[in-house]
Amino acid sequence: MLKYLTATVLTAMLVTACSEPKDVIISPEPTDLTETTVGKWILDESGKVMFDPQTSGLVVLDGQLVTIADASADATQQLKLHSISPDTATLSASSMRFSFSRSVRRSCFYGYLSEQPDLEALAVDPRDANVIYTVTEDATRTGALSPRCETKYEDTGSTDYPTLLVKLTRKDNGDVEMSDVRPIQFPKEFEVGNFPNDGIEGLTMAEDGTLYLALEKDKAGQPRVFTLSVDKDFFSSSDFATVSEPDLQLPSFTSGNHPINGLALYTHSTGASYLFGAARNDNELWVIDTTGNKPTKRIPIIFDVASDQSCEQYTMDNSSMEGLVTIDSTLWIINDPWEKNYMKNATCEAHKTRYEDLAPLLFPIEINDVWFD
Repeated sequence: MLKYLTATVLTAMLVTACSEPKDVIISPEPTDLTETTVGKWILDESGKVMFDPQTSGLVVLDGQLVTIADASADATQQLKLHSISPDTATLSASSMRFSFSRSVRRSCFYGYLSEQPDLEALAVDPRDANVIYTVTEDATRTGALSPRCETKYEDTGSTDYPTLLVKLTRKDNGDVEMSDVRPIQFPKEFEVGNFPNDGIEGLTMAEDGTLYLALEKDKAGQPRVFTLSVDKDFFSSSDFATVSEPDLQLPSFTSGNHPINGLALYTHSTGASYLFGAARNDNELWVIDTTGNKPTKRIPIIFDVASDQSCEQYTMDNSSMEGLVTIDSTLWIINDPWEKNYMKNATCEAHKTRYEDLAPLLFPIEINDVWFD
C-alpha cells in the first residue's frame, strides 16, 4: 500500500511539474485623475476683493473672463457683467446696470427681470460675440404673474414661475441691454419636478446654435442636460421654447445632491466635442462626451488658495465652483461663495475678512489629455 501511495504522489508531482503555468491576470491600479488647482483672490485695481458678487457663470469676451451675479448677491453687483483679467485675477471693469429693450419691457416678465432676477449662467453666442445668454432660476422672490400671463405660461413642466432664457446684447458704447426673453418649457415626461432653487445653472453654446442647459436636479434627484436650438428667429416668438434631451452618459446617483453648476464646451484636437461640467457638491470636473458614446469621466479637484504675504498656501474646505470656461489649454473656474459653508475655509486668520465678504477666487487648471481617454 505504501509503495502504491508513493508512486501516485510522484506521478502527480511529475504531471504538475510538466504542465504549462496558468496566465496570471494582474489588473492595473486605477489611474488617479485628481487635479490640484491654486486660486487667486479676485481683486480690483486698488487691491480690494469683490464684495459678495455671488458669481454665476463664466465666459470669455475680448480676452477677458466675464461673470454675472445672481439674486443673492449684494445689490451693487446685480444686473451687470463683471470682467476679470485671467493673468492677474484683477477685476478690470464692471458694466453699467443692464438697460431693457422695448420688447422686454412689454413682456410678462419685466417686473421680475428689472428688480432682482436670479441670473445663474452665461453663454456667448459663437456666431456673434456681442450676444450673450443668461438664464433665470429662483423666482420665488417676485410676485405672481398677471392672470393673463399666468394662464399663458402655467404649463412650465417644472416650477410655477417659468425659467427664462434671456438675451443680452453688448452695445458699441459698452452698455449691455437685456434685449430679448423667452420662457422655457420642460416636457412633462421629463419629470423635472418643481424645485425653484435647483434649476438651470449651466449654459454653453455650440457653433451651430445648439444651447446646452444643465439642470441641478430632477424629480429623482439626478442632474440633467437639455438642449435648445437657437436660430435667428428664436426670440421672435413669445411662446414657450421646449427643451430636448440629448442621449448623454451622465452619472446616476442613489442618494445625495450632485448638481451641475456650470457648463463649458470644449473641442479636443481630434475634433471631438465635450462638455465640462462643474459638479460643485462633489468637487469634481465632469468630462461629458457630447455624442453619448463614452461615459462621463469624473475628475476630482482639490482647491487651494495661493500663498501671499500673510498666509501659506492652504486647501479650501468648501470652494463651491460655479462657472468655467476654456482659453487655449487652460480651464478657468470661478467659485460662488456659499454663505452657509464659506467660513469653514478661514483657516488662516488674515483671510477671515475675505470669507466674511463672500469674496470669490479664480482657479486655473491645465487641460489633461487623459481626461478624454
